[in-house]
Amino acid sequence: MPERSGVSARGEWKTQDYVIETHDAYPKKMMFNVFGAERIQRFNIQVGQEVIVSFDIDAREYNGRWYNDVRAFNVRQIDQAAVPAQHTEMPQGMLGNAPVAGNATPVAQDPFAGQSSVDDLPF
Repeated sequence: MPERSGVSARGEWKTQDYVIETHDAYPKKMMFNVFGAERIQRFNIQVGQEVIVSFDIDAREYNGRWYNDVRAFNVRQIDQAAVPAQHTEMPQGMLGNAPVAGNATPVAQDPFAGQSSVDDLPF
């Protein structure tokens, strides 16, 4: 997406949004944001590049509505030649098409799997 900039009480700011897509059987798309001119330049994310993105997720309320904010704090480029091998080593959702992001961790196993389904709760 195009870079946006402005001026606030703290000074000038720049931000850029990126749309990512996973390599899953049913690809999923998501948008994340890089805030700050120095980070935009340092990460240098290009369309079609394979990268791993670490990000924070937060939400804020404005006029009675809630908005999600997914902001990248680190981006690592992946060697294109190594991508097929990494697909089997990385958790799903960590690689994508243009650019790719993820900060996913494997889903935790259910600690109660295989145990009796008797509910001993009083409610």
